[in-house]
Amino acid sequence: MAATTHADGLVTDVFFLDDFAIRQWDDERYSGTRIAFDKADFVKRVHDAHVSGASPLVDGYAPFCKHVFVPNFVGAKVGCVSITEANAHKLKSGYSSRSPAELAVLTRWFQASDVEIPEATHLDVILYSREQLELERAAVPSKGERPPLPDAPWGIISIKAQSEDYETPMQPITMMRNALGREEGGSGVPLDREKYDASVKYWSTHAPIVVSEDGANGD
Repeated sequence: MAATTHADGLVTDVFFLDDFAIRQWDDERYSGTRIAFDKADFVKRVHDAHVSGASPLVDGYAPFCKHVFVPNFVGAKVGCVSITEANAHKLKSGYSSRSPAELAVLTRWFQASDVEIPEATHLDVILYSREQLELERAAVPSKGERPPLPDAPWGIISIKAQSEDYETPMQPITMMRNALGREEGGSGVPLDREKYDASVKYWSTHAPIVVSEDGANGD
């Protein structure tokens, strides 16, 4: 299936680039994976990898969430690094929110200038169904002020550059935000204790990377 795109190139027959992911290109305060690659070409490359059969949809944490894993074709560095005895003293913390509509939460991160950041081997392209994104928009009035969503079935909501070709745990605070419901910027998926414990185990030894000097603004 060839990629049929809209005028801006951010939509194909299968995928569209959601505003939530565009932060990773345009927001200098974003913590995690930053993308320096043409947006339209990015969507087309993901589309082509998927329809070729090389990158099938992989189930995520809920029926409306899927993943596509592709080689790191954008040259992105990993979005988080391990916490070690050598760098633990460089961890920073503070309150931040992902958007003005959401509550600020306590996060911790490494400043990019303080740690070694290797190039990733893979990109985890995280997708939400169009229907789920419509529900989240309806629950937060400020989200509804945006242009209508494209007709493609899957919205790219986040990209994680990593050294694994499988899903790594989302941060515990993201799980909690999801459990708070759509009105608070989450997905409405209840907390799963087993998955939460796995997330705590992973993020006890990892921290996201922030490029800007004024704090985190990520997942």
